[in-house]
Amino acid sequence: MEEKTIEREVIYQGKVFDVEKHVVSLPNGNTSVRELVYHNGAVAIVAFNEAGELLVVEQYRKAFEQMSIEIPAGKLEKGEEPIECARRELEEETGYSAGKMTHLFDFYGAPGFCSERVHIYEASEMVAGDMNLDEDEFLNVGSLSLEQALGMISDGKIVDAKTIMAIQHWHINTLK
Repeated sequence: MEEKTIEREVIYQGKVFDVEKHVVSLPNGNTSVRELVYHNGAVAIVAFNEAGELLVVEQYRKAFEQMSIEIPAGKLEKGEEPIECARRELEEETGYSAGKMTHLFDFYGAPGFCSERVHIYEASEMVAGDMNLDEDEFLNVGSLSLEQALGMISDGKIVDAKTIMAIQHWHINTLK
């Protein structure tokens, strides 16, 4: 069932991702074209404040031209370990640092065309501190109870996949 690349063309090389066009041979002997996005990957962090509420950030997302409520997250730098990226992004975006980071799961959001693998961590042993946003980053930090978070998914106010998965994971664990 494997597709073998027989021709490859680099379309774009950018700061965040690269785009390539591949001609592939299919299992039945035919060929097809695949347009692929290559991304270093990302992390996202499930973290709770002192009240046991989920930390979220609200930021403008140009791709769909509106504000988005999400768990803290960020892209991996080349050669960076996911756990170190998770520690860095949590502190940058929320001001909190975590004494402990536990890997929960990984996922590919759009495996039909994109290599981005997102690593989800749960932060614990939290210590409040100061935010340290990147110069091109503007966001608000907030928190949600489980009931609020589930309601915002149902109402279409939370539409980010990693955040929906994190909230569902949190919900499932409360049912155990």
